[in-house]
Amino acid sequence: MKLLCLEAKKNPKTFNEFDKLCVAFKDEYEKAFGRNSLDNSKPGRPKKLSTIEENLFFILFYCKNYVLQEVMALIFSISQSRVNEIIHELLPVLKYSLDRLGCNPERTGAELKTYLQDEEQKDLLLDATERTIQRPDDGELQKFYYSGKSKAHTVKNIIICGLNDRRVKYLGETIEGKKHDKKAVDEELIEFPEGIKLHNDTGFIGYKPSNVNIIQPTKKPKGGTLTNEQKDENRLISGTRVVIEHIISGIKRLHIVKQILRNKKEGFKDLVMEIACGLHNFRCDCRVTSY
Repeated sequence: MKLLCLEAKKNPKTFNEFDKLCVAFKDEYEKAFGRNSLDNSKPGRPKKLSTIEENLFFILFYCKNYVLQEVMALIFSISQSRVNEIIHELLPVLKYSLDRLGCNPERTGAELKTYLQDEEQKDLLLDATERTIQRPDDGELQKFYYSGKSKAHTVKNIIICGLNDRRVKYLGETIEGKKHDKKAVDEELIEFPEGIKLHNDTGFIGYKPSNVNIIQPTKKPKGGTLTNEQKDENRLISGTRVVIEHIISGIKRLHIVKQILRNKKEGFKDLVMEIACGLHNFRCDCRVTSY
C-alpha cells in the first residue's frame, strides 16, 4: 500500500480512477467470496492482503508489470503458491468489475449489433492484434500456434473500435495467430446495423458485411503501380487508421498482453485480453468525463 500512496500523491487523477474501480471491485469481491471474507478477527492465519484496496492494487500491479510470481511474492511478502492462488481468484473478479461498469467489449456479433444501434457514432475501425505465447509442450499444439510470419507461437484477436471515442466495442475470440485476418473475421459472424462506416486495412480485402460502407486503402497491383490519386487516398485512410494503432498500444500498456504469455491455463489467454480491453475502455470513460 505504500506504493499506492506514492502513486496517489504523484498522480491524483490515476488515484481517482483507482477509487472508482475499487467500488465495483468491492461489490464483485464480496459477491464471490462473502462480505466478511477479509475479516482478520476470525481464527486462522491473518491475510496479507487485508483490504479491498490492497487486493485490487495487487491484481492491477500484476497485470501492468507481469513480473514472475516469485517477484510478486517478494514484493507483497506472500508465498509464491499463494500468489498463484490470488491471481486466479482476482482476475475473474476484475473482469466482472469492469463488466459492472460497462467497460468490457462485446463478445458476439449479435451483441455488437444491439450495442451499436443505440450509438450515434457510426465510424468504426477494424483490425487484428497478435500476441506471443510460450511454446506449448504438446507437439500438435506447437504446430497449431506457430506463426511462420511472426516466427513465434502466437494468438490473435479481432477488435473493432470507435474512431472518435477510441473505445474497444468488440473483442473476437482468441485464436491461433497464423490464421489470416480475413478468414478470422469471417468466422466471427459479426453483425452491424445500417449506416456503419468500417475502416480496415488490406488484410481484410474481400470482407464486405451487409449494410456497411467499407473504407479501405487500395492495394498495389502485382507488378504495377498506384496512381497519384490512389496514393493520396491511401495517405488519408492511413491517417485515420493510425487511431487503431494507438488503441492497441493503449490495450498493451498491460504487459500481461504485451510480453510472452507464460500461463498455459485454459481460457487464461482470452481472459487477460478481455481485461486489458476493459481497462482501456475504463480509462477512456474516466478521462472523457473528467475534462
